[in-house]
Amino acid sequence: MFAWPTFAREPPGASICVVQPSSIGLTGVNGVELHTLEWSREGVPMVFVHGFANDAHVWDDIAPIVAPHYRVIALDLRGHGDSGRAPDGRYDAEVLCDDLVCALENLGIERLVLVGHSLGGRVSMHFAGRHADRLAGLVLVDSAPEFDARGTTRIVFDAQKGERTFASIDDYELLLGHQYPVTPPSILSRLARSWLRERSDGRYELKLDADFLTARRGITAEEEERLEAEETKKLWNALEGLSCPVLVVRGAASDIFDPEVADRMVEDVLQNGTLEIIAHAGHSVMLDNPEAFERAFSRFALTDAQ
Repeated sequence: MFAWPTFAREPPGASICVVQPSSIGLTGVNGVELHTLEWSREGVPMVFVHGFANDAHVWDDIAPIVAPHYRVIALDLRGHGDSGRAPDGRYDAEVLCDDLVCALENLGIERLVLVGHSLGGRVSMHFAGRHADRLAGLVLVDSAPEFDARGTTRIVFDAQKGERTFASIDDYELLLGHQYPVTPPSILSRLARSWLRERSDGRYELKLDADFLTARRGITAEEEERLEAEETKKLWNALEGLSCPVLVVRGAASDIFDPEVADRMVEDVLQNGTLEIIAHAGHSVMLDNPEAFERAFSRFALTDAQ
C-alpha cells in the first residue's frame, strides 16, 4: 500500500504562519502565458487547479496549511486570473490538461499530488488518464466524470447573464454574495479583488475570458451530447486505472455532484478512494466551509494513507 511521504508535521488545525506566495510566469500550449502561485519550494510537489471562473487564489486558505510539508503550487488556467487567453479559442479540458503538462515541464516536476476543483478536477482526471504513474495522490473537490445538469445549467446561466464590468469592487462583491450565498464575506472580498482588473476608464472588468463559454458555439445539440458522453467515458476509465490514494470531496448541498456518482467513484471504481462529505457547503466546498474542508484535506494530506 502506498504511504504518503512522512514529514515533521503540525497536527491538523494547528496554527501555522501565513505564507505569502510568489508569482511565476510559465508557458502553456501554443505559447499561452500561464500565471502560477508558489507557496513553497521543498517537498513533494502539490499542484492545485481551480474551477471555472475562479483563479489560483481560491486556494489561499488551504495552501499555507500544507506549504510546510509540500512544494505547493497553484495554476491560473488559460482565460482565467492572470494567465493569457487562448489565441485559437480552445478551452476544452484536453487543452487545459496540455497546459498543465507544459507547466509541470517548466517547473521540472515529474511526480506530484494533484488537487482539482470542478473543472480543475476534470483537468486532473484527464492528467490521470495520461500519466497515472506520475501521481503520488489525487484530490477531487466536487468534481466527477459526470456532472448534474441542474448545477451546470445554473453556472452557465449565471456566467452568461451576469455583468462583466462594474463601477466598483463593492458592486462585484454584492453580486458574488448572491452567487456564493454561504461563503464568508471576508473570502468574497478577497476574491473580488483577485477576479477583477481595473480598466483605463476607472471601471472594473472580469479577468475571465468571455469566449470561454462560447468555445463550442455552433455545434449541434447531438454533437454536444456525443462529445460529453465521450469525455465521461474517458474520465471514468482514467479513475479506474489509478492505484494512488484518491480523496473525493463533495459539498453536502452541491447541485453539481450527485451523491450516487460520488459513491460509485469510491466504492466501485477507485482502487484506493476515500469520500469526505462537507456539511454546510455547496459546489465551492473550500470557499463555503473552509474550516471543515481544511480538516478533511489535512486528514488525507498530512497523515499516512491507511
